[in-house]
Amino acid sequence: MNQLKHDPEMICIGCGATLQSDDETKAGFLPASLLKNANANEDLYCKRCFRLRHYNEVQDVELTDDDFLNMLHEISDKQALIINIVDIFDFNGSFISGIQRFAGKNPVILVGNKIDLLPKSLKEGKMRQWVTERAHEAGLHPKEVLLTSAMDTESVEALMKKIEIERKGQDVYVVGTTNVGKSTLINQIIKLATDTEDVITTSYFPGTTLGKIEIPLDDERVLVDTPGIIQSSQIAHYLTPKELKQVTPRKEIKPKVYQLNQEQTLFLGGLARFDYLKGAGKQSFVCYLSNELNIHRTKLEKADQLYATQKGELLTPPYKDNLESLPELKRFEFTVKEPSDLVFSGLGWISIESAGTVVAGWAPKGVDIVLRKSLI
Repeated sequence: MNQLKHDPEMICIGCGATLQSDDETKAGFLPASLLKNANANEDLYCKRCFRLRHYNEVQDVELTDDDFLNMLHEISDKQALIINIVDIFDFNGSFISGIQRFAGKNPVILVGNKIDLLPKSLKEGKMRQWVTERAHEAGLHPKEVLLTSAMDTESVEALMKKIEIERKGQDVYVVGTTNVGKSTLINQIIKLATDTEDVITTSYFPGTTLGKIEIPLDDERVLVDTPGIIQSSQIAHYLTPKELKQVTPRKEIKPKVYQLNQEQTLFLGGLARFDYLKGAGKQSFVCYLSNELNIHRTKLEKADQLYATQKGELLTPPYKDNLESLPELKRFEFTVKEPSDLVFSGLGWISIESAGTVVAGWAPKGVDIVLRKSLI
């Protein structure tokens, strides 16, 4: 990719929001004393980004879903290359419904990020084919499908080369839902292109990038990091920072295999539940979840009582201070017709091999549970 230029403005270099000192609840807040003495040549961070970078502390600001969608609608009116980043660990929860409509006639490169979280035994060719099939099912026909990890320089360099070839002298818009690692990936691109680290705020928390960040390219075009779209179906939006860290994988996940008899239950902490209802006798079920998430097995007949008495105690997360804000669990029942994954949006999945198996999944009301063709 071409060398990047720096064109500073009075915006937060972390999140892209216009700096202001009027309202602490709004995006881009910086105390008046700091803003008054600032100049356009400084690299400035709003209070929220400063707290996030130095103390890993997220601060809520008022920003609506409409703000995100309006920015995406702008893209369909432009001639640009669209880079759509999804979280390979949470593909269903991070895939933007109607992305082809937002892209208009613009070409789309679909990037499956966080490939480093999946078992190394999984072949990239098979995974890329799986992502392509799921995209086609959802109505998206990307020009390319790439797999990346911000931790893997080679995969980021391959993405940079592909962007430079496909953008054909046009702007580049990077879009994705919250928490897909979009800003981390762009930080890595900037680092490789300019040796400048951590230009954009990154964290485990959803909703970090509050405004469009335009990164100038040397041919008068820009690479635009857009705000993450909030998907309310992701479990992240119901969790505290402490809980979110526990359920968000940070390194390669280690699959956990459970041999279950019919009418046995697995609790995924106290956030979700898996019931094996009927099938061909004793079966193996493989859990692909954060290594730090506790799994508890019990009999189906005892599950309701266990949850009622042990949520926030034996079954964590959630923790006691977040019990009231977590919606009640909603049940979904499925009959498996082929090797499949039962996906808990933002949490992970449980693979089921035998056709004819009947299972139920429970998750907080509003969080998606879907049955998909097996990834692994």
